[in-house]
Amino acid sequence: MTENQTWVTEFILLGFPLSPLTQVFLFGLFSLFYAFTLLGNSTILGLIWLDSRLHTPMYFFLSHLAVVDIAYASNNVPKMLANLLNKEKTISFVPCIMQTFLYMAFAHTECLILVMMSYDRYVAICHPLRYTVVMNWRVCTVQAVISWACGSLLALVHVVLILRLPFCGPHEINHFFCEILSVLKLACADTWLNQVVIFTASVFILVGPLCLVLVSYTRILLAILRIQSGEGRRKAFSTCSSHLCVVGLFFGSAIVMYMAPKSHHPEEQQKILSLFYSLFNPMLNPLIYSLRNTDVKGALRRVLWLERSM
Repeated sequence: MTENQTWVTEFILLGFPLSPLTQVFLFGLFSLFYAFTLLGNSTILGLIWLDSRLHTPMYFFLSHLAVVDIAYASNNVPKMLANLLNKEKTISFVPCIMQTFLYMAFAHTECLILVMMSYDRYVAICHPLRYTVVMNWRVCTVQAVISWACGSLLALVHVVLILRLPFCGPHEINHFFCEILSVLKLACADTWLNQVVIFTASVFILVGPLCLVLVSYTRILLAILRIQSGEGRRKAFSTCSSHLCVVGLFFGSAIVMYMAPKSHHPEEQQKILSLFYSLFNPMLNPLIYSLRNTDVKGALRRVLWLERSM
Protein backbone atom coordinates (compact mmCIF):
# COMPACT_ATOMS: atom_id res chain seq x y z
CA MET A 1 0.00 0.00 0.00
CA THR A 2 1.26 3.48 -0.76
CA GLU A 3 1.70 6.07 1.94
CA ASN A 4 -1.00 8.46 0.71
CA GLN A 5 -3.76 5.84 1.09
CA THR A 6 -5.99 6.13 4.15
CA TRP A 7 -7.49 3.23 6.05
CA VAL A 8 -11.26 3.00 6.35
CA THR A 9 -12.54 3.37 9.93
CA GLU A 10 -16.23 3.28 9.06
CA PHE A 11 -18.51 2.20 6.25
CA ILE A 12 -21.70 3.63 4.76
CA LEU A 13 -24.55 1.16 4.31
CA LEU A 14 -26.36 2.22 1.14
CA GLY A 15 -29.36 0.00 1.89
CA PHE A 16 -32.35 0.49 -0.38
CA PRO A 17 -32.16 3.47 -2.79
CA LEU A 18 -35.80 4.49 -2.44
CA SER A 19 -37.77 7.68 -1.87
CA PRO A 20 -38.12 8.92 1.74
CA LEU A 21 -41.85 8.10 1.78
CA THR A 22 -41.19 4.53 0.60
CA GLN A 23 -38.48 4.11 3.23
CA VAL A 24 -40.91 5.21 5.97
CA PHE A 25 -43.45 2.70 4.66
CA LEU A 26 -40.82 -0.07 4.64
CA PHE A 27 -39.79 0.92 8.16
CA GLY A 28 -43.34 0.32 9.39
CA LEU A 29 -43.73 -2.92 7.41
CA PHE A 30 -40.37 -4.39 8.41
CA SER A 31 -40.90 -3.35 12.05
CA LEU A 32 -44.14 -5.31 12.01
CA PHE A 33 -42.41 -8.33 10.50
CA TYR A 34 -39.61 -8.10 13.07
CA ALA A 35 -42.15 -7.92 15.91
CA PHE A 36 -43.89 -11.02 14.52
CA THR A 37 -40.51 -12.76 14.34
CA LEU A 38 -39.75 -12.06 17.99
CA LEU A 39 -43.30 -12.91 19.09
CA GLY A 40 -43.56 -16.12 17.07
CA ASN A 41 -40.20 -17.57 18.07
CA SER A 42 -40.62 -16.48 21.70
CA THR A 43 -44.02 -18.23 21.71
CA ILE A 44 -42.41 -21.43 20.42
CA LEU A 45 -39.76 -21.20 23.16
CA GLY A 46 -42.38 -20.51 25.82
CA LEU A 47 -44.58 -23.44 24.77
CA ILE A 48 -41.64 -25.84 24.76
CA TRP A 49 -40.61 -24.60 28.20
CA LEU A 50 -44.11 -24.75 29.74
CA ASP A 51 -45.54 -27.93 28.20
CA SER A 52 -43.88 -31.13 29.42
CA ARG A 53 -45.24 -33.03 26.39
CA LEU A 54 -42.87 -31.02 24.24
CA HIS A 55 -39.81 -32.00 26.28
CA THR A 56 -38.57 -34.30 23.52
CA PRO A 57 -35.48 -34.22 21.26
CA MET A 58 -37.47 -32.85 18.32
CA TYR A 59 -38.63 -29.79 20.26
CA PHE A 60 -35.26 -29.46 21.94
CA PHE A 61 -33.77 -28.80 18.49
CA LEU A 62 -36.75 -26.64 17.55
CA SER A 63 -36.03 -24.43 20.57
CA HIS A 64 -32.46 -23.99 19.33
CA LEU A 65 -33.81 -23.10 15.89
CA ALA A 66 -36.05 -20.46 17.50
CA VAL A 67 -33.08 -18.99 19.40
CA VAL A 68 -31.03 -18.87 16.18
CA ASP A 69 -33.87 -17.14 14.32
CA ILE A 70 -34.29 -14.50 17.04
CA ALA A 71 -30.55 -13.84 17.15
CA TYR A 72 -30.23 -13.89 13.37
CA ALA A 73 -32.97 -11.32 12.87
CA SER A 74 -31.75 -9.16 15.77
CA ASN A 75 -28.24 -9.02 14.32
CA ASN A 76 -29.33 -7.38 11.04
CA VAL A 77 -32.84 -5.95 11.23
CA PRO A 78 -32.53 -3.22 13.95
CA LYS A 79 -29.66 -1.52 12.08
CA MET A 80 -31.60 -1.77 8.83
CA LEU A 81 -34.67 -0.17 10.47
CA ALA A 82 -32.56 2.64 11.91
CA ASN A 83 -30.97 3.34 8.52
CA LEU A 84 -34.38 3.56 6.85
CA LEU A 85 -35.06 6.66 8.96
CA ASN A 86 -31.57 8.14 9.37
CA LYS A 87 -29.73 10.18 6.78
CA GLU A 88 -26.36 9.10 8.16
CA LYS A 89 -26.10 5.37 7.54
CA THR A 90 -22.62 4.76 8.86
CA ILE A 91 -21.29 1.80 10.78
CA SER A 92 -17.83 1.61 12.35
CA PHE A 93 -15.33 -0.99 11.17
CA VAL A 94 -15.38 -3.18 14.31
CA PRO A 95 -19.21 -3.37 14.63
CA CYS A 96 -19.36 -4.11 10.90
CA ILE A 97 -16.95 -7.04 11.19
CA MET A 98 -18.82 -8.24 14.29
CA GLN A 99 -22.09 -8.13 12.36
CA THR A 100 -20.49 -10.19 9.58
CA PHE A 101 -19.23 -12.75 12.10
CA LEU A 102 -22.62 -13.15 13.83
CA TYR A 103 -24.43 -13.32 10.50
CA MET A 104 -22.21 -16.19 9.32
CA ALA A 105 -22.21 -17.93 12.70
CA PHE A 106 -26.01 -17.99 13.00
CA ALA A 107 -26.44 -19.03 9.36
CA HIS A 108 -24.00 -21.94 9.70
CA THR A 109 -25.55 -23.00 12.99
CA GLU A 110 -29.05 -23.03 11.50
CA CYS A 111 -27.85 -25.30 8.68
CA LEU A 112 -26.47 -27.80 11.17
CA ILE A 113 -29.49 -27.60 13.49
CA LEU A 114 -31.76 -28.44 10.52
CA VAL A 115 -29.60 -31.49 9.80
CA MET A 116 -29.88 -32.62 13.43
CA MET A 117 -33.65 -32.22 13.24
CA SER A 118 -33.83 -34.36 10.10
CA TYR A 119 -31.70 -37.05 11.78
CA ASP A 120 -34.02 -36.96 14.78
CA ARG A 121 -37.07 -37.52 12.51
CA TYR A 122 -35.22 -40.30 10.67
CA VAL A 123 -34.52 -42.23 13.89
CA ALA A 124 -38.04 -41.58 15.25
CA ILE A 125 -39.81 -42.91 12.14
CA CYS A 126 -37.39 -45.48 10.75
CA HIS A 127 -36.12 -46.90 14.07
CA PRO A 128 -38.87 -46.13 16.62
CA LEU A 129 -37.90 -48.92 19.02
CA ARG A 130 -34.36 -47.57 19.32
CA TYR A 131 -35.34 -43.90 19.40
CA THR A 132 -35.03 -43.29 23.16
CA VAL A 133 -31.64 -45.03 23.19
CA VAL A 134 -30.17 -43.34 20.11
CA MET A 135 -31.59 -39.87 20.75
CA ASN A 136 -30.99 -39.61 24.49
CA TRP A 137 -30.47 -36.22 26.11
CA ARG A 138 -26.70 -36.57 26.20
CA VAL A 139 -26.58 -37.18 22.43
CA CYS A 140 -28.95 -34.29 21.76
CA THR A 141 -26.89 -31.93 23.89
CA VAL A 142 -23.66 -32.96 22.15
CA GLN A 143 -25.28 -32.46 18.72
CA ALA A 144 -26.50 -28.99 19.69
CA VAL A 145 -23.09 -27.99 21.07
CA ILE A 146 -21.37 -29.26 17.92
CA SER A 147 -23.78 -27.25 15.76
CA TRP A 148 -23.10 -24.01 17.62
CA ALA A 149 -19.34 -24.64 17.87
CA CYS A 150 -18.87 -25.54 14.19
CA GLY A 151 -21.03 -22.61 13.09
CA SER A 152 -18.99 -20.18 15.18
CA LEU A 153 -15.62 -21.62 14.14
CA LEU A 154 -16.47 -21.45 10.44
CA ALA A 155 -17.60 -17.85 10.86
CA LEU A 156 -14.36 -17.08 12.70
CA VAL A 157 -12.34 -18.44 9.75
CA HIS A 158 -14.18 -16.05 7.40
CA VAL A 159 -13.59 -13.08 9.71
CA VAL A 160 -9.89 -13.85 10.16
CA LEU A 161 -9.48 -13.96 6.38
CA ILE A 162 -11.31 -10.62 6.09
CA LEU A 163 -9.11 -8.98 8.72
CA ARG A 164 -5.96 -9.82 6.75
CA LEU A 165 -7.24 -7.62 3.91
CA PRO A 166 -6.56 -3.87 3.68
CA PHE A 167 -9.57 -1.54 3.41
CA CYS A 168 -8.41 1.82 2.07
CA GLY A 169 -11.50 2.96 0.17
CA PRO A 170 -14.14 3.13 -1.17
CA HIS A 171 -16.21 2.79 1.98
CA GLU A 172 -19.77 2.39 0.67
CA ILE A 173 -21.34 -1.05 1.19
CA ASN A 174 -24.14 -1.64 -1.29
CA HIS A 175 -26.23 -3.54 1.22
CA PHE A 176 -28.39 -2.95 4.31
CA PHE A 177 -25.89 -4.71 6.60
CA CYS A 178 -22.29 -5.93 6.50
CA GLU A 179 -22.88 -8.99 4.34
CA ILE A 180 -19.61 -10.80 3.64
CA LEU A 181 -19.69 -10.66 -0.17
CA SER A 182 -20.48 -6.94 -0.13
CA VAL A 183 -17.69 -6.23 2.37
CA LEU A 184 -15.12 -8.13 0.29
CA LYS A 185 -15.83 -5.88 -2.70
CA LEU A 186 -14.31 -2.96 -0.77
CA ALA A 187 -10.98 -4.67 -0.06
CA CYS A 188 -7.89 -3.13 -1.64
CA ALA A 189 -6.31 -6.52 -2.30
CA ASP A 190 -7.00 -9.79 -4.05
CA THR A 191 -9.90 -11.65 -2.38
CA TRP A 192 -9.38 -14.89 -4.30
CA LEU A 193 -8.62 -16.89 -1.13
CA ASN A 194 -11.72 -15.52 0.58
CA GLN A 195 -13.91 -16.49 -2.38
CA VAL A 196 -12.47 -20.00 -2.45
CA VAL A 197 -13.06 -20.45 1.28
CA ILE A 198 -16.63 -19.13 0.96
CA PHE A 199 -17.39 -21.58 -1.86
CA THR A 200 -15.74 -24.48 -0.01
CA ALA A 201 -17.63 -23.65 3.16
CA SER A 202 -20.86 -23.45 1.14
CA VAL A 203 -20.25 -26.97 -0.17
CA PHE A 204 -19.51 -28.21 3.35
CA ILE A 205 -22.30 -26.34 5.15
CA LEU A 206 -24.99 -26.27 2.43
CA VAL A 207 -24.61 -29.02 -0.16
CA GLY A 208 -23.36 -31.67 2.27
CA PRO A 209 -26.09 -31.11 4.89
CA LEU A 210 -28.76 -30.79 2.20
CA CYS A 211 -27.76 -34.17 0.77
CA LEU A 212 -27.96 -35.70 4.25
CA VAL A 213 -31.41 -34.17 4.75
CA LEU A 214 -32.63 -35.48 1.39
CA VAL A 215 -31.30 -38.98 2.09
CA SER A 216 -32.95 -38.94 5.53
CA TYR A 217 -36.30 -37.87 4.14
CA THR A 218 -36.17 -40.38 1.32
CA ARG A 219 -35.80 -43.10 3.94
CA ILE A 220 -38.51 -41.44 6.04
CA LEU A 221 -40.93 -41.32 3.11
CA LEU A 222 -40.44 -45.01 2.41
CA ALA A 223 -40.99 -45.79 6.10
CA ILE A 224 -44.16 -43.64 6.26
CA LEU A 225 -45.65 -45.44 3.26
CA ARG A 226 -45.25 -48.72 5.18
CA ILE A 227 -47.16 -47.43 8.24
CA GLN A 228 -50.49 -49.27 8.50
CA SER A 229 -52.27 -46.79 10.76
CA GLY A 230 -53.84 -43.84 8.93
CA GLU A 231 -53.50 -41.65 12.04
CA GLY A 232 -49.83 -42.57 12.44
CA ARG A 233 -49.16 -41.85 8.77
CA ARG A 234 -50.94 -38.48 9.02
CA LYS A 235 -48.99 -37.43 12.13
CA ALA A 236 -45.67 -38.45 10.58
CA PHE A 237 -46.44 -36.48 7.42
CA SER A 238 -47.49 -33.47 9.52
CA THR A 239 -44.27 -33.19 11.51
CA CYS A 240 -42.00 -33.99 8.55
CA SER A 241 -43.70 -31.63 6.11
CA SER A 242 -43.16 -28.74 8.54
CA HIS A 243 -39.45 -29.45 8.67
CA LEU A 244 -39.21 -29.91 4.91
CA CYS A 245 -40.82 -26.50 4.32
CA VAL A 246 -38.24 -24.83 6.58
CA VAL A 247 -35.37 -26.77 4.96
CA GLY A 248 -36.53 -25.82 1.47
CA LEU A 249 -36.82 -22.12 2.31
CA PHE A 250 -33.45 -21.91 4.05
CA PHE A 251 -31.22 -24.09 1.86
CA GLY A 252 -32.85 -22.96 -1.38
CA SER A 253 -32.22 -19.26 -0.81
CA ALA A 254 -28.71 -19.91 0.58
CA ILE A 255 -27.59 -21.97 -2.41
CA VAL A 256 -28.95 -19.37 -4.85
CA MET A 257 -27.10 -16.62 -2.99
CA TYR A 258 -23.68 -18.21 -2.49
CA MET A 259 -23.36 -20.92 -5.15
CA ALA A 260 -25.52 -19.97 -8.15
CA PRO A 261 -24.10 -17.85 -11.02
CA LYS A 262 -24.58 -14.13 -10.40
CA SER A 263 -27.21 -12.16 -12.31
CA HIS A 264 -26.61 -8.82 -14.05
CA HIS A 265 -27.62 -7.08 -10.79
CA PRO A 266 -25.95 -9.21 -8.09
CA GLU A 267 -26.14 -6.51 -5.41
CA GLU A 268 -29.92 -6.20 -5.67
CA GLN A 269 -30.28 -9.96 -5.77
CA GLN A 270 -28.17 -10.28 -2.63
CA LYS A 271 -30.25 -7.66 -0.83
CA ILE A 272 -33.51 -9.45 -1.55
CA LEU A 273 -32.14 -12.86 -0.57
CA SER A 274 -30.53 -11.44 2.58
CA LEU A 275 -33.82 -9.78 3.48
CA PHE A 276 -35.51 -13.16 3.07
CA TYR A 277 -32.85 -14.71 5.32
CA SER A 278 -32.88 -12.00 7.96
CA LEU A 279 -36.57 -11.24 8.21
CA PHE A 280 -38.97 -13.47 6.30
CA ASN A 281 -37.43 -16.87 7.06
CA PRO A 282 -37.24 -16.33 10.87
CA MET A 283 -40.80 -15.00 10.78
CA LEU A 284 -42.14 -17.91 8.74
CA ASN A 285 -40.47 -20.72 10.71
CA PRO A 286 -42.68 -20.51 13.85
CA LEU A 287 -45.73 -19.95 11.65
CA ILE A 288 -44.98 -23.11 9.66
CA TYR A 289 -44.44 -25.18 12.79
CA SER A 290 -47.53 -23.83 14.57
CA LEU A 291 -49.84 -24.36 11.57
CA ARG A 292 -48.51 -27.73 10.42
CA ASN A 293 -47.70 -29.32 13.78
CA THR A 294 -50.52 -30.76 15.88
CA ASP A 295 -48.32 -31.02 19.00
CA VAL A 296 -47.55 -27.29 18.96
CA LYS A 297 -51.18 -26.37 18.35
CA GLY A 298 -52.23 -28.68 21.18
CA ALA A 299 -49.66 -27.15 23.53
CA LEU A 300 -50.89 -23.66 22.66
CA ARG A 301 -54.50 -24.66 23.41
CA ARG A 302 -53.49 -26.21 26.73
CA VAL A 303 -51.54 -23.10 27.78
CA LEU A 304 -54.40 -20.79 26.79
CA TRP A 305 -56.93 -23.02 28.61
CA LEU A 306 -54.74 -22.99 31.72
CA GLU A 307 -54.56 -19.18 31.59
CA ARG A 308 -58.36 -18.91 31.34
CA SER A 309 -58.97 -21.41 34.12
CA MET A 310 -56.69 -19.45 36.45
